[in-house]
Amino acid sequence: MGIISRFALLGALALGAIQVQAAPLEASNLISKRCVNSATDRSCWGDYDTSTDYYNEVPDTGVTVEYYFDLVNTTASPDGYERQVLLINGSFPGPTIEANWGDTVVVHVTNSLTNNGTGIHFHGIRQNYTNQADGVPSITQCPVAPGESTTYTWRATQYGTTWYHSHFALQAWEGIFGGIIIHGPATSNYDVDAGIMFLNDWSHQTSDALYTQAQTGGPPTLDNALINGTNVYDNGGSRFEMEFISGTKYLIRLVNGAIDTHFKFSIDGHNITVISMDLVPIVPYTTQVLSIGIGQRYNIIVEADQATADYWLRAIPQTTCSDNDNTDNIRGIIRYDSSSTSDPTTSAYTQTDDCDDEDLTNLVPYVSKTVGSQDDGDDLAVTIGKVGNLFKWYLGGTTMAVEWADPTLLQVYNGESNWADQSGVIELATADEWAYFIIETTNTVPHPIHLHGHDFFVLAQGTGTYADTAPTLNTANPPRRDVAMLPGGGYLVLAFQTDNPGAWLMHCHIGWHTSEGFALQFVERYDEIKTLIDYDSLNDTCTAWSSYQTAVGLEEDDSGV
Repeated sequence: MGIISRFALLGALALGAIQVQAAPLEASNLISKRCVNSATDRSCWGDYDTSTDYYNEVPDTGVTVEYYFDLVNTTASPDGYERQVLLINGSFPGPTIEANWGDTVVVHVTNSLTNNGTGIHFHGIRQNYTNQADGVPSITQCPVAPGESTTYTWRATQYGTTWYHSHFALQAWEGIFGGIIIHGPATSNYDVDAGIMFLNDWSHQTSDALYTQAQTGGPPTLDNALINGTNVYDNGGSRFEMEFISGTKYLIRLVNGAIDTHFKFSIDGHNITVISMDLVPIVPYTTQVLSIGIGQRYNIIVEADQATADYWLRAIPQTTCSDNDNTDNIRGIIRYDSSSTSDPTTSAYTQTDDCDDEDLTNLVPYVSKTVGSQDDGDDLAVTIGKVGNLFKWYLGGTTMAVEWADPTLLQVYNGESNWADQSGVIELATADEWAYFIIETTNTVPHPIHLHGHDFFVLAQGTGTYADTAPTLNTANPPRRDVAMLPGGGYLVLAFQTDNPGAWLMHCHIGWHTSEGFALQFVERYDEIKTLIDYDSLNDTCTAWSSYQTAVGLEEDDSGV
């Protein structure tokens, strides 16, 4: 069975262009439904709406959407400079996975790479009781060996915007990534769904080639950044362009897919209405400049309410936490007149260079949740050191080093529970209890903290030490998401409920830092995990990987995740 296409296309998809779609809810699904999702009422979704508690109630569509991914070695020139890349089905970014809220998603992955294992992680997808589909080598699977295939199956219990990417070494930033759109209701009305807009930093060397420098001398300066897979560099490349029709409200799905860059996003002369963070719908708020950390997503609405002209769209790397040689030239063009070929002359909004999250008071989840109490929270210090001449990051005193060929789920299936110290395991045995974690650092480097398998609640975030600051924890509908910034020289207090058995990674989403050990894993409800494992699939992948690793003499040189 091929991809089930239920999305009417209003425009062709091309490199650097946004795919524009009509309202996605199937007409056949509207019979006897109480409301129709439309430009005048985006809050409704058949028998459901934005007030539906999607953690506990999900549409039963009975629909399966199916995708086939083939990973290949090739070359590409996204900014006019040709280099080696790894791509899915030959496209950059990779194909967008689309589904409706409640659908089942099946993704078949064939590894046709010449000398890389792989594993595809569906970032932000909670994987309720489907931990094995989380796609993390060394944790939920062995890497898929060259010439081998695997299949991931999961339910779209959330709705909104996210992305998938390889979780094998630094492979995501060689080109193994793409978008995920789960169509559902929205907390503000719009006319046109303009699709995903990726923001990525970019180098003319491969990430693997740069890793030696990152390990020995710190993060390298990157050459450029891309907007939806394209930008200019010197005299080459081309800018991303998008046409606005006056009076139209556009939904733009922003994704920061960078390896090491925090962006500030804006469109000259236009306001931005923010309606979701990660996969959590929020009470809408308006801003002119949006701060988006690595791995984060924001759904925004932009109204074409300005004079007919050309306007700069800007993705500005924040030099507080990264270095880029093309900082002032990462721009696209919004055209009200599609026949124009002129560069805009518009001016940027004033913005402060920092790597902070959006103001927490603006990030109010539309479906309200209260965090339960806990007597004490684990304090996880973030530090950095060297092993030999190589930088290693530590979280809670451990720098992660796990084995590709012996993933956590295989250990659980085999009844093992004596975890190696470097596996970074924290066991959470009790169902439906609240777990609090204080993550803090005296280092000045900010970090985007990402948790698999859960949306976490941000109870506090700030600079200084947690003990000295003694912040009041916000437990009354605090921001809820899957990536939040740990401020440089500061703290981040997170909470989540143990409602999803499995082995779940938590890590810094700066690519270099993950590879340098900045990670731990929660083994949640150990006694329930084994019955969720498809042993034959897990064992087949591991057997093939072990044979390949032995045959080529491949040794791990990073954290394993």
